[in-house]
Amino acid sequence: MVPTPPIAAPGSVSLAVTPAECGLGTAPVPDWLDRLAASEPVVWPGFLEEGLVDALRDELYALRDSSRLERARIGRASGRRRDLATRGDWIHWLDGASPAQQAFVAALDQVRLQVSRTLIPGLFETESHFALYPPGAHYARHVDAFQASNCRRLSLVLYLNRHWRARDGGELAIYDQDDREIQRIQPCAGTLVMFLSQDVPHAVLPTRRWRASIASWMRVRDPVGPLASLNRF
Repeated sequence: MVPTPPIAAPGSVSLAVTPAECGLGTAPVPDWLDRLAASEPVVWPGFLEEGLVDALRDELYALRDSSRLERARIGRASGRRRDLATRGDWIHWLDGASPAQQAFVAALDQVRLQVSRTLIPGLFETESHFALYPPGAHYARHVDAFQASNCRRLSLVLYLNRHWRARDGGELAIYDQDDREIQRIQPCAGTLVMFLSQDVPHAVLPTRRWRASIASWMRVRDPVGPLASLNRF
């Protein structure tokens, strides 16, 4: 399958791709680590092969149909709350319970090891959840790092949506530090987006159809509270 490239806003950088040698699909731009270091997002079409993307998407919709998704919350610890004006997706944390999840985690681990060796030392853990946005839902502009902790260092999102069209909405919008939108990325199946959790403001624009993805964060250890990651459950 030839992946559909992301749609970028005028003036944004075009992210070309080259053939992969790692067996995951097409490779990101050769200078992708430099782009991350410069707080630029990296777009990787075809990160996973088509059959695995389909298996992950089918698993997510099975969770929806069996009422095993929970409405996402914002905030942390005792301050966590549901706020539809800010965030409207439903989620389920990955636990490695299926072969598809295990293959996805193994693929992300290749990324984590390379980033840890060359850019962000100490990345030891990746946490991931399915995210399903019903029609009309969105996620307002935000950054992924909590104010009280900077353990999340690299954010990643894998899209699972087949035959996505521009009129379906649901793009990932990227902003600069002055709150100006600089890029839009369509949530096309198999595309992985990576950016620094602390530095890149972003939003999910309102979607007009069911929008399926997996959101992930690569973390360093918290020297104050080593069990802080358990707060996500």
